Amino acid sequence: MNPKVVPQMADAEDVMKAINKRNGVTYAGLVLSRSGLERAIETDVDLLHVVVATSDTFNQKNARRTVEKGVEENSAVIRDAKNAGRPSAAVLATSFGCPYEGHVDETKVLHVVERFLNAGATEIVLADTTGMANPTKVKQMVRLFKENFGADTPLGLHFHNTRGLGLANVVAGYEEGVTTFDAALGGLGGCPFAPNAVGNVASEDLIHMLHEMGIATDVDLEKLLKTANWLERVMGKTLPGMVMKAGPAYETTKS
Repeated sequence: MNPKVVPQMADAEDVMKAINKRNGVTYAGLVLSRSGLERAIETDVDLLHVVVATSDTFNQKNARRTVEKGVEENSAVIRDAKNAGRPSAAVLATSFGCPYEGHVDETKVLHVVERFLNAGATEIVLADTTGMANPTKVKQMVRLFKENFGADTPLGLHFHNTRGLGLANVVAGYEEGVTTFDAALGGLGGCPFAPNAVGNVASEDLIHMLHEMGIATDVDLEKLLKTANWLERVMGKTLPGMVMKAGPAYETTKS
């Protein structure tokens, strides 16, 4: 990320240097441009999350270029990353709607998916960057994706809880066969270019919900909650996660 635009992400290299990597854990880094790729290649990051919005207005605010220019540049980024031995997941922001333009045509989203898959992306992530999605729309988009690119093409979903539908959207995606979801400890996150943005779905809330639904995750919820409470103290503010405040509903499944 350009440190002049998003100062919070100015020290990405220092963060990567400070991480003691563990076996079995994939460490991903956000890349929006050619310069982002060059910075990422100099680190020990395993996977690149290459991001383009599917709305011109949002992409102009987020990356200072149109969707077409963003797709063109980042398709080359994905190819070059692959040649450097770094796989890429292509993240399509505003896949479920844009706060500036409203509805984003599904065919436009699918066209961007196709371009990135052809460039060599190993995974597609449909991102609801600004909380525009609802469970019905999520189901429709997942079905369209599978109809066009097959059920075996890796698909992840990224939801923000801007309008309180984050967990409901996760359930909708899960019911359509998706098992990869982005989440953030304590519900941190939020895009600086999205009006009234709030954080991602809280990791501990997501895991708690899945455990209560009888879905095993191999995640220790108790440890996750302790870490979320620790993070709240570090941040010095109340985080939006719910289960860290109320506690688990019942004795839930551990790893």
